[in-house]
This record gives sequence, C-alpha cells and structure tokens, in this order.
Amino acid sequence: MAKNKEKQQELDTLRHTCSHVMAQAVKELFPEVKVAIGPSIEDGFYYDFDKKEPFAPEDLEKIEEKMRRIIKDDLPLQQEEWDKNKALDFFKQNREIYKTELIEKLNSPTVSIYKTGAGFLDLCKGPHVASTGKIGAFKLLSIAGAYWHGDERNPMLQRIYGTCFGTGDELKEFLRRREEALKRDHRKLGAELGFFEMSPEMGAGLVLYHPKGALLRTIIEDYEKVEHRKHGYQMVIGPHILKSDIWIRSGHYDYYKDNMYIFRIEDQEYAVKPMNCPGHILVYKSKIRSYKELPLRFFELGTVYRQEKSGVLHGLLRVRGFTQDDAHIFCTEEHLEQEIQGIIDFVIETMNTFGFKEWDIELSTRPEKSIGTDQAWERATAALTTALQHKGLPFDINEGDGAFYGPKIDIKLKDAIGRSWQCATIQCDFALPERFDLNYIAADGKQKRPIMLHRVLLGSLERFIGALIEHYAGALPVWLSPVQVQIVPVTEKQHDYALEVMKSLESGGIRTEIDLRSEKVGYKIREAVVQKVPYIVVVGEKEVAAGILSVRSERGENKGNVTAGITCAEFIEQVRQEVLRKG
Repeated sequence: MAKNKEKQQELDTLRHTCSHVMAQAVKELFPEVKVAIGPSIEDGFYYDFDKKEPFAPEDLEKIEEKMRRIIKDDLPLQQEEWDKNKALDFFKQNREIYKTELIEKLNSPTVSIYKTGAGFLDLCKGPHVASTGKIGAFKLLSIAGAYWHGDERNPMLQRIYGTCFGTGDELKEFLRRREEALKRDHRKLGAELGFFEMSPEMGAGLVLYHPKGALLRTIIEDYEKVEHRKHGYQMVIGPHILKSDIWIRSGHYDYYKDNMYIFRIEDQEYAVKPMNCPGHILVYKSKIRSYKELPLRFFELGTVYRQEKSGVLHGLLRVRGFTQDDAHIFCTEEHLEQEIQGIIDFVIETMNTFGFKEWDIELSTRPEKSIGTDQAWERATAALTTALQHKGLPFDINEGDGAFYGPKIDIKLKDAIGRSWQCATIQCDFALPERFDLNYIAADGKQKRPIMLHRVLLGSLERFIGALIEHYAGALPVWLSPVQVQIVPVTEKQHDYALEVMKSLESGGIRTEIDLRSEKVGYKIREAVVQKVPYIVVVGEKEVAAGILSVRSERGENKGNVTAGITCAEFIEQVRQEVLRKG
C-alpha cells in the first residue's frame, strides 16, 4: 500500500508539472490569456484559462506541439520564496487577476513561486519534477467550461484537461480505457435507454426518472428493504425538512451550512435535510431505552438535498437531490466492533450481489474542523481500525478526511474497467449521542451513553445507478433489467399469439414488452439489442403452429445464441432461475 501511495505521489507531481508546461505553452501561443489554477487530478491534470475566444480542437494540437518543445528543451523548474507584496506587484503588472486574488487571500508574508527556465513564472507551492525533460508521455484530452472557484456567480473560464504518464505504453492503455469509459458514460446510456433525464427546466443537479429508470430504482430499493429486514434493521421514514434548531444542535449548521437549503416559515427557520441522522436520533429519543434493546438499527431510504456548486455537478454522480440507503446503529461499547464487522460483511455481500468483486478501503481520520473530545476520536478510530484488521482487510489511511463528528471507513468499488466508485461508508460517532443527550439504562440500572454508527451500503442511489450503468455498459443483469423480455412477432398474423405469450410471461413475474410495429423483424430485433434487453422472443408461423418460442439471449456465455423450440413454461422457469441467482 505504501509503495502504491508513493507511486501515486510521483505521478501527481509529474502531472502537476505537465499542467505548468501547458500553461506556459498557452501563454506563449496566446499572450492575452489570463491563467487561473492547474492541479493534478485523479486521471491527469487540468488548467483553467480566461480567454475571450473559445479554444478550438485544433488549438490543442498547437499547444501540444509547443509543450513538446518545452519538454525537449529540458528547462529546470526552480522554487523561489517571494515577499507577498513583490508577488502582488508582479502579477498585477502582468494583469493576472486570478493569481492576484489567490495571493491576496494568503495569510503568509511570503509566497511560493516556480520559475520554468528563464521565462515562465507561476504561483504554486509545488512539488514539481526537477526539469521539463523528466515529463513522460502526455496527451491533451478535452476542453470544458468551468466557473472560477466552481461558483456560477464568478466568470466562466475555459478548462483544458490532459493526462501524463511515465511511459508511452501507460498512456496508450489509459487512452484505451478512456475510450471504453466514454462508450459506457451513464449520461449517454441513461438517455438512450430511457432511464432518466436532467432537464434544465427542473434546475441543475436534479433527476427525473422515466418509467424504466424508476422501475430499476424500485427493484434496487425493494432488494434493500428485504435484506435490511433480514439483517435486523427497522424501517423508519423522516420528513424532508426540519427546524434549524436541530441542525444547530447536531453541528451541521456550523460545519455544513453552505451546503444546506435554508428558509423561513412563520418566523421559524427550517432547512431541507442534507442528512438523515437527526431524524433517527429523534426516533431513539422517543422513549426510554434499555441495554436489552441494543443494538438498535434504524434504516431509511432517505432523500436529501445539498447545495452543490454547479461546477461540480456531473450526471447522476454529483447531484443536488439524491436518496441514500441510510442507517444508524445505536449500540454499547461491547457491541461496537461486532457491529462494524457486521456492516463490512453486509457491504461485501451486497456488492457481490450487484456484480462488484473488487474494492479499495480507506480509513479517514479526524479533520481540522470537528466536534468531540480527543479521547472519543481515539476510541472511534481504534474501533474502526480493529474491525478492519480482524477481517483481514488491507486499507489506506486518509489523514484528516473524516466526518466532522467521527472517523470513517470508505469502501470504493472497482468496476469492469478498473475505475473506483465511492459508495459504502461506515462512520463511528461518539459526539452526536453526547450532543443530543442519548442514554440507555444499563444492567446496573444506571444511565449510559450509546455509541452511534452511521452507514450506507450503496450510498447515493443516484450515484450507484450511474455506476451500475457504466459497470455493465447498460446491459444490466436479468434480475435488474427493467425489461427482461422483448417479444417480436414476425407479421401481424402472429400478434394474437404474441399477446398470449406476453400475458403468460407477465403472469409468471417476467417484465415483458412487445413490439407490434409494422417493421421488418430484423429491424425490431436490432432495436431490442440496442435497448439492451436480455432476451428477445421471436414468434413466426412455425412457433404459432407448434405452440413454442424462439429465444435469443443477449447475456452471458449464450449471447447471440437462439434457443428454438422452447415452451413458454420452460422459458418462464429459465428466467425465474436466473433472477433467483441474481444473474
């Protein structure tokens, strides 16, 4: 794990240097452009520019050529510490308004400046490679709009994305995976398959599910409800708005206010809930609790709303309104590690069911802004650490990225092409039980404080559905497919028989559609294939005469194969068994 982290840091440094080289190339080609920021990101880097005219695709080729020259010249990158006023004067004289703003917000009397060769200077704390010649294989990828600081009230900048690797082979493999990822883009497939839309008429970051998408979500929700009952959870449902008093008490108001929708009703301030935890706390507080009742596990498919900046919104993956498979467990210290291990098992079991077999785990520790005592944070962190160790699961430490009320475990899924998706989270919380004065009557008759575990399995259903679509490239397994069977009659003469087959399939619990259009059978089959339907049933004169079906499979080892001569009853049983296997 340590080696992987070190390798990633080296790659980040390489990519950050490449972003500086790109900025230098842009300034040499377009001297009037103002530069903003250019960090490394998960798959590469970007730099934001203020340019009156839009960058054109052919501009990327010119920028790449200029970058290659700068890299060939092997220019040294040198860090200098400048007095803050000197830096302000320099960037003001060069009309670099974004760098000037960044410097003005710094508290330090000095600022870090990087010089590339004898010419290009940039505000940056580093690190960078020693010289431009150390940069390996790179490629500029795309152009996008981005608001300064991600705030729509600020100027719209042009963002150029790129990537960089140590070798050409690594770059080729990345570009291959990127091309595959574009084919799997859930935004494109979601629209083509009729799952959902995100209409500007509704507002940014809000999802409208169409019938097929709503059915997919319902299938997932129904599965979760059954499984949570099996695992000893009790269903609860809370309101979408709560008085601000409860958010002040929980700490969300102080630590999360900028992401909350706050309004007034009859001189009383309310907030649309960004989290479900306060409601579950109120359920716990609704009566006196005994140690015999613990652990108490409350589960809710709770819809929450967060005021995300438009610059970070991205399809189903980052939205303003979403539903979490949220649960809170109230337990004693004796139960704590067992409950955490139980959640981990539940997560892995659930991910396997949905077809995810690999994941990475991170343990995130106390952030700079937090509530609770040092002792409570130490106990909570130790409990999460011990549970992971006892399960024999490797994990990385993510310093300072815990929730404001407690440390957390993040389990990141890996999809079919190796990308990570943040879904499951387990948080250990000693602080909120203290803030809300939660108690239970212990065996000795005294009041004691419970410990609270916050957890999601799939996380945001919206994000998880996006991950599912991309993992399967839209071809969902039979048990999840909104339409499991498409019936295609060859001519109008087979319509009556096809309708009888549809009725039998639906009576057998099989989700079925029928194509009665006056189109050629080949065209209708191709349409069903494009719609990613698992099974296509073709009925012609032969099938009607014999009372049988011809079934084409679009999943698994039998993809593209046609099973002729199968009876409707046999086919229903075949699909049922596949659904039971979660195939």
